[in-house]
Amino acid sequence: MVDLKWIRTHPEEAQRAIRLKGVNLDLSALLALDQEVQGLKARFQEVQTERNRIAKEVPRAQGEAKEALIARGRALGEEAKALEETLREKEAKLTDLLLQVPLPPWPGAPIGEDDRANREVRRVGEPRAFPFPPLDHVALMEKNGWWEPRVAQVSGSRSYALRGDLALYELALLRFAMDFMVGKGFIPLTLPSYAREAAFIGTGHFPAARDQVWAIAGTDLYLTGTAEVVLNALHSGEILKAEELPKRYAGYAPAFRSEAGSFGKDVRGLLRVHQFHKVEQYVLTEASLEASDRAFEELLGNAEEILGLLELPYRVVEVSTGDMGPGKWRQVDLEVYLPSEGRYRETHSCSALLDWQARRANLRYRDPEGRVRYAYTLNNTALATPRILAMLLENHQLEDGRVRVPKALVPYLGKEVLEPCG
Repeated sequence: MVDLKWIRTHPEEAQRAIRLKGVNLDLSALLALDQEVQGLKARFQEVQTERNRIAKEVPRAQGEAKEALIARGRALGEEAKALEETLREKEAKLTDLLLQVPLPPWPGAPIGEDDRANREVRRVGEPRAFPFPPLDHVALMEKNGWWEPRVAQVSGSRSYALRGDLALYELALLRFAMDFMVGKGFIPLTLPSYAREAAFIGTGHFPAARDQVWAIAGTDLYLTGTAEVVLNALHSGEILKAEELPKRYAGYAPAFRSEAGSFGKDVRGLLRVHQFHKVEQYVLTEASLEASDRAFEELLGNAEEILGLLELPYRVVEVSTGDMGPGKWRQVDLEVYLPSEGRYRETHSCSALLDWQARRANLRYRDPEGRVRYAYTLNNTALATPRILAMLLENHQLEDGRVRVPKALVPYLGKEVLEPCG
């Protein structure tokens, strides 16, 4: 959420952010409603002041004067009640609008409507030149008996079930990612895959991306699409000490997305499924651009190091204003080369959100001067399966259809090559 006081004093900048982020929001209507709310609050205060004055005068008044004061007090009480009801309604509408106001992007972000405006920064590693006709990851799984196609009859489309060495490989990857993050000083957490609505509002998934989230029928809970949702709510309502920051968490949880709007996209294989597994990096830091920039480079560096250990060629992409989402100050994606498609596909999104999430989730700390301030938040994927498996299978396949295991994963899997499953 953007500070309302800032919006009042910087309406042109707020309007520019709305335009750059492609948000459908009438800022003039928000500001008009804000003025109305301020007027109602002022009138409510006037009514309350007069009621208090009358309450003090009534015991001293006599006869008709006393009756007039009582009548006036009664009328003011009715007005106060009506004002309270109107204020609740108007403030709720104002909050709904404020939740839609995007954070202005950092000055270095490419300006554009969508991912076509994203800017490639650099490439790391060369795509492999195969001395044999390579298979795509679906063909590799079918050839080696590494997936169970009957699961679609049980769980529907966009479901997957791995078999044999590939099932063990997925588990090995997740443990590898958690161990890696622990080695970087992050606190590991295993987390639930569901949360209440307030947590989704806190991250910004609601209201904008509500269609991507599954509700759990008969409860007030929703399935999470990333551990970020729960991590971001852990310290909601607390006032942390400055010396406690930064908070650095590595959260693992199964993740769920409805994939609304993705009909016909990536229907084969492991690239776009309803349920997946994810180790998420999350940092809560002090409210300074310097601290945020340091954390951003740390999270991005961690992800790049992981891809290096997985021996995968990738590129670094600066995300455009129209593609980064309303709450992002800056977003950099990492995309891994997928041989079967001859292009790079996103595997990591490193995001800095300044205090946009903190204001929504009430994440605060007391600075060295004793002031209570909203913290800054950042997040990035550490590793997500099964998507990364598609890249690993295709990039590390052998001529006989088996798949080589990167050296960093051999201790976790206990073998150097994935063997067929009978």
